[in-house]
Amino acid sequence: MAMASTTTADAIAATDRPWISYDAHPDRYAHWTLSLDGPVATLALGVDEDRGLLPGYKLKLNSYDLGVDIELADALQRIRFEHPEVGSVVLTSSRERIFCSGANIFMLGLSTHAWKVNFCKFTNETRNGIEDSSRYSGLKFVAACNGTTAGGGYEMALACDEILLIDDRSSAVSLPEVPLLGVLPGTGGLTRVTDKRRVRRDLADVFCTLVEGVRAPRAKEWRLIDDHAKPQQFAAKVRERASALAALSDRPRNARGVALVPLARTVDDAGIHYEHVDVRFDRAARNATLTVAAPASAPPDDLSAIHALGAVWWPLAVARELDDAILLLRTNEPELGTWILKATGNAAHVLSADAALERHRADWFVRETIGMLRRTLARLDVTSRSLYALIEPGSCFAGTLLELALAADRSYMLDSPDDEARSPTIVLSTMNFGAYPMVNGRSRLGARFYGEEAPITAARETLGRPLDAAAALALGLVTAAPDALDWADEIRIALEERASLSPDALTGMEANLRFGGEETMETRVFGRLSAWQNWIFVRPNAVGEAGALKVFGTGSKAKFNRERV
Repeated sequence: MAMASTTTADAIAATDRPWISYDAHPDRYAHWTLSLDGPVATLALGVDEDRGLLPGYKLKLNSYDLGVDIELADALQRIRFEHPEVGSVVLTSSRERIFCSGANIFMLGLSTHAWKVNFCKFTNETRNGIEDSSRYSGLKFVAACNGTTAGGGYEMALACDEILLIDDRSSAVSLPEVPLLGVLPGTGGLTRVTDKRRVRRDLADVFCTLVEGVRAPRAKEWRLIDDHAKPQQFAAKVRERASALAALSDRPRNARGVALVPLARTVDDAGIHYEHVDVRFDRAARNATLTVAAPASAPPDDLSAIHALGAVWWPLAVARELDDAILLLRTNEPELGTWILKATGNAAHVLSADAALERHRADWFVRETIGMLRRTLARLDVTSRSLYALIEPGSCFAGTLLELALAADRSYMLDSPDDEARSPTIVLSTMNFGAYPMVNGRSRLGARFYGEEAPITAARETLGRPLDAAAALALGLVTAAPDALDWADEIRIALEERASLSPDALTGMEANLRFGGEETMETRVFGRLSAWQNWIFVRPNAVGEAGALKVFGTGSKAKFNRERV
């Protein structure tokens, strides 16, 4: 199957969908420019309006589509790994008087419901990744809004640690989706305005219904921005804040970066194939099997050897491959509604890798690798697919790879006590106890047991010890443990039953059940997307023939069904 990034405008909705790749490189960026000045990196947005990911719309006013955000995500990854000297990142525009006008409206008007939702999910994850790096990696971000900042453009700024707005008497920040388009800000705008910026609720209500937005002095007064400056002083103000934030970073100034070499990937009719991750399609059953392999040999423990391996060090290599597989499946294979998660190989090798991660976690490269694993596993958590883990003979659900089973909606483990050679085991490592928090801030074990100490302590007491099906079941670490006689039938029935249910209902159910307990800003952001925005995107007030999203730019006025439902 050939990789493709362009096709006809209506091909998003066609049965024979284009295959979208998430590959990018600074040498091929069409929309972003990455520049480096010691500890400060600058990402300047200058959208080429004629190079949208799909034809049929122009990316005017520095608006973006999925292709623009793929480049942004790639640039952030390269700053994390290839430029350890960078302590702060400035997001700005190379255009005059316009920072970013948000997601391209005409692209959204052409897109199917599924495309819109997946697009919003990826942009959410990219912005969450900015905050993740600020929280864990010593990278701070400054949004230098040198012009009008609207919709998704302001949401991009909201993900940064500080927002500076040029005070040129015309530039403003705004979230005009409700009054202009009949939808909600799709990338966490409502939630970050209240939870992060602490904008007073009544002022937020006014702000989110103003098409024209709020200019610099009032925006600072309302906490929508951190500061502003006149055009003559704006660049100096940005440099001052970026330099001050970079000075606080503990990222090493003189370390050598790790090049993110292109992934070795093959895509064919059977699936997607990498060195450590393999995806097999079963279109008749509407599922995909993702198998993640342990290292073929014990990975190094020595820090210099780890750095020498760079991007091919197993923890980073497997994280990059799994991340890519998740994105490709989401975007290109929406009808494969159940993902079967498997792990193979030598558990001792995974535990050795985990020991190195734990021992050297203060090192910048190891820390970034843990961050990559954390964000990849979090991407799995918020994916709208049913996740079933199968723990079979030859399985290797140990330590970091056990996180796959803990992320699953259900896990089935073969109980074969009379055949020790075929009896699978699982093993916990220290990495299962907080190294990879979900978007609700809890480890998967913590979320599984709602923070209750007794079952978490019982699990911790088994660290490093192989657990058979009976022990795993008793500890609450797996869902069911069929014996060899029932295994094939029970798995077949479980998968067939899942495939028979409504995909929409399953998406809503899974999103609710995966994040029980206390909410965070991030779970609320994804809750908005999975529930309210998902619903609004199919309502005629937004996408009907006279819906706000459909008639935007035509000169016609939207016609609303006035019922509140």
